[in-house]
Amino acid sequence: MASGIFAILDDIAVLLDDVALMSKVAAKKTAGILGDDLAVNAEKASGFASAREIPVLWAITKGSFLNKLIILPLAFLLSAFLPAAVNVILVLGGLYLAYEGAEKIYEFFFPHAHAKESLVAEGLTESEILAIEKERVKSAIVTDFILSVEIIIIALGSVVTQALVTQIIVVSLIALVATVGVYGIVALIVRMDELGFKLIKYSKNKKSFTKWLGMLLVQALPKIIKSLTVIGTIALLLVSGGIFVHNIEFVHHYLPNIPSIINEFIVGLLVGFICLLLVMGFKKIWKLYKK
Repeated sequence: MASGIFAILDDIAVLLDDVALMSKVAAKKTAGILGDDLAVNAEKASGFASAREIPVLWAITKGSFLNKLIILPLAFLLSAFLPAAVNVILVLGGLYLAYEGAEKIYEFFFPHAHAKESLVAEGLTESEILAIEKERVKSAIVTDFILSVEIIIIALGSVVTQALVTQIIVVSLIALVATVGVYGIVALIVRMDELGFKLIKYSKNKKSFTKWLGMLLVQALPKIIKSLTVIGTIALLLVSGGIFVHNIEFVHHYLPNIPSIINEFIVGLLVGFICLLLVMGFKKIWKLYKK
């Protein structure tokens, strides 16, 4: 009886060791995309009235948890009954990531206007503001769903050869940490300016440290969001390039004599701009066809 208990405890210890090791691997592979996830959500959670920022962010966070609850069982079913599909979805996700990264670079050099409704504009009734807010929350949750699929599939791809129990624990942990971590940091970022304004308001001395800190926080918010966008774009290309390098034999031997990180970035960039050209070409053909 005692030997049986010790055998069970030994199995649990081995499982926990496997989970800890594979969680590190999965976290490393998904870390890049979290930069883009953070940048996207920080942008989508900003622009609301101060009193509505946290309630809106909480609504998006709950939607993110629901997304994970939908995606995780489907991912585990694929891994159990059709594991080859995980690599296919992984490569398709890599194409999307590469396209998104290339599109952001193209947008930087050839910007075009984006319509954005303001929730702090004068003349809007409360019901109109809530309606716009609801639509933006829906949009943020849809974006989160796409990013969640990518995070979960990348995490699953890193542990697809492990036992199903290990896969479930590791990928679920990554999904939970990603959601709590990303939206927790977003909450801190979007409240930076509010904290800055309060420090400025309660600072009596014009040259005091608190006023200087408040000004710094207010001015830093847009710069932080912009820097996160740049970091996220680089991360997208690195993650997508890594997917192609490690899952496609031909690409794996592409530029073998240069550091892997540069190789992955170049591959991600090339594939991204090929996808971007194809999408832009398709859009032009579709417009001509509609005319």
